[in-house]
Amino acid sequence: MNEWEWQLLEDKAPLTSLSVDGVDLKPGDRVRLRPRPGGDIFDLALAGQVATIESIEHDYEGQFQLAVVVDNDPGRDLGLKRQPGHRFFFSPREVEPVGEQAPTAPPATILIAGIGNIFLGDDAFGVEVANRLSARAVPIGVRVVDFGIRGFDLAYALMDAPEFTILVDACPRADEGCPPGTVYVIEPDLNGLDDAGSAPVEAHSMNPMNVLRLASSMGGKFKRILLVGCEPQFLGGDEGHMGLSAPVEAAVHEAVTVIESLVQRILSAGGGPLIPGKHGRQI
Repeated sequence: MNEWEWQLLEDKAPLTSLSVDGVDLKPGDRVRLRPRPGGDIFDLALAGQVATIESIEHDYEGQFQLAVVVDNDPGRDLGLKRQPGHRFFFSPREVEPVGEQAPTAPPATILIAGIGNIFLGDDAFGVEVANRLSARAVPIGVRVVDFGIRGFDLAYALMDAPEFTILVDACPRADEGCPPGTVYVIEPDLNGLDDAGSAPVEAHSMNPMNVLRLASSMGGKFKRILLVGCEPQFLGGDEGHMGLSAPVEAAVHEAVTVIESLVQRILSAGGGPLIPGKHGRQI
């Protein structure tokens, strides 16, 4: 672009609304994506998805573009913050309004974060539990996300300071002598996170405490964090071992039940202590 083209772009302020199929759409409204045939492969991969309009923009040629964030994108919160990779652009001809426009959902008060590497055997436990929960109805204010090994995405999600965060992971507790498949709930000790410095987040794995240290080093203020863990039988060693062991596979449904029980107790007024005792309990 030359200088006058940049100037024209800077003079174009985002629109507050745009009529599509006789419906006035505005930022915050939801649409279904219908990318044109032969379009960009990344756009075609989103065909049929429901998305939220983040902004309405137009270029110096007068073409309108809807900047949208896909509703089921695990990094949806990053898209709403206008971060690259989680915000997509479609022309008005490539979207259709979704029924009556509902008000924007309130920020999640409970974040359920499934974490783990599907190529490391039982380390996929948290991912599988998150996938099972995503297929079930959850109360308003509860957000279920499969973060996999995306430690930085989880750290940014923690920056939004949900009231409760429930981490789901395969965590060996050798000192307890638990058999594989044992599901437990603990409340990690967050004292000293600020003094520990920012530990590195590995590219192919995710250590929950390292992610908490990273978020803390970026100014995150945690409210209440619980860990729903499972004693693994086999964490895979080198990458390439996929599939849960039999006892851990059997524990997935139990973990889903435990998490749903925790959510109900969190949302219920006067629900009492979530975890008896200082160090949590075995389930």
